[in-house]
Amino acid sequence: MTGTERTSEGLDERRKRLLFRSWHRGMRELDLILGPFADAEIGALNDQELDQYEYVLTINDTDLLPWLMGQLPPPADIDSAILDRIRAFRPTVRA
Repeated sequence: MTGTERTSEGLDERRKRLLFRSWHRGMRELDLILGPFADAEIGALNDQELDQYEYVLTINDTDLLPWLMGQLPPPADIDSAILDRIRAFRPTVRA
């Protein structure tokens, strides 16, 4: 997978920005976790979930990756429902 499989057409500006940021983190491993999640879920997130997701995208890559991979627990003040959804997300693999 080399990038988004979803068009940003029909998304509001905030969702377009978050979709782009999900695929352009700087650490490829996070691109491959957050990008497919955003492709599948960005259109359905409510305002509170968007706030949480936007905050997740501000977290330093070297902190975020071990939390999402289950190698370290996230701090209680950062742990959120959206982190749980990202950790549980499994994209459909296309042949």
